[in-house]
Amino acid sequence: MSNRDVDGDASDHSGSARYVFGVRFRLEPDDPAVAVDPATFETTLSRAADPPGEEGWRFFQHNLWRGELGDEAFMRAEAEAALGVAVESIDFRELRTDEAYLDALKGEIEGDLEQFNADSVSEVLNKYLGSSIHVRE
Repeated sequence: MSNRDVDGDASDHSGSARYVFGVRFRLEPDDPAVAVDPATFETTLSRAADPPGEEGWRFFQHNLWRGELGDEAFMRAEAEAALGVAVESIDFRELRTDEAYLDALKGEIEGDLEQFNADSVSEVLNKYLGSSIHVRE
């Protein structure tokens, strides 16, 4: 889940976006004399979306289907590696984006509809992200 840090500000013409996940994780102390209560927590994890057209921009195509994770076990393992804790569950919440990023994403998709086995940009967005696109200013 590693990626460059994005603070949410549009720094270039392609804008910015983040994939947002809900994560439930568990703390497991190495020292048997240490206990934690509660041991399970829920948090929000976000990953910067790569700029459309750059390496990694098809994250949604490889990991999502109809707004759900395609392989929850894989994404759980990725989250565990990124967070350094045992992840019990992870679910996709939304692509949080600004208009510039969404426009650039639509442009890249439109230029390569064959790769998505689709007839329109709307079909691609629905196929992979469902209704989980949240546009922010």
